[in-house]
Amino acid sequence: MRTPLLLLSLVGLLSTFVTSTVLTYKMAANEKECFYTHIDKRDAKIGFYFAVQSGGSFDIDYTVFGPGKGANKETIIMDGEKEREGDFVFTATETGEYRFCFDNSVSTFSDKMVYFEINVEDEPQKNLPQKAGASTEQLSGVEENVRKLSSQISHLTRQQKYFRTRENRNFSTVRSTERRIFNFSLIEGGLMVAMAGLQVFIVKMFFTGGRKGYV
Repeated sequence: MRTPLLLLSLVGLLSTFVTSTVLTYKMAANEKECFYTHIDKRDAKIGFYFAVQSGGSFDIDYTVFGPGKGANKETIIMDGEKEREGDFVFTATETGEYRFCFDNSVSTFSDKMVYFEINVEDEPQKNLPQKAGASTEQLSGVEENVRKLSSQISHLTRQQKYFRTRENRNFSTVRSTERRIFNFSLIEGGLMVAMAGLQVFIVKMFFTGGRKGYV
């Protein structure tokens, strides 16, 4: 029973303290919105992921601001225009408030559903203890396995985000296509009724005119 306990303790030591914010926000046309997170320690790792789930061409503008130095109140860390999704990791060199902004000015009419996630890792990985009921070689092997598992879990998480985004976009495309087909069917039905009425009116006028000439 020592091995499971040892593995649990190793996982706890190899993991980092992570705070995560996950939101799905509906951006109206021409709307600008910012979200904030406060960093208390320097050199913290900040992970920023976003993906446009539905609306328009699935693109949006984004800007990440960080606290500035000296007279500068804030600095631009990264930005992009008409991006469908992004996955970034950067180091917080300064403590303070970080701002993550989205701008839907590229869309005049369409709303957009934006999924985003902000992860803050503010505790470095700890070294394994040398006295945990196992030799150094065994601890090194277990440490390597745990790191591989952590890497594989991160890869699976990114794959899940990718497939979820693809699924939402495909559903949005299908719904948009259904609406267009329905609207086209209504227009086609209306045109058919109008053409039928016009034909009846023309035939009626033809026979009415023929009778008047005969009389």
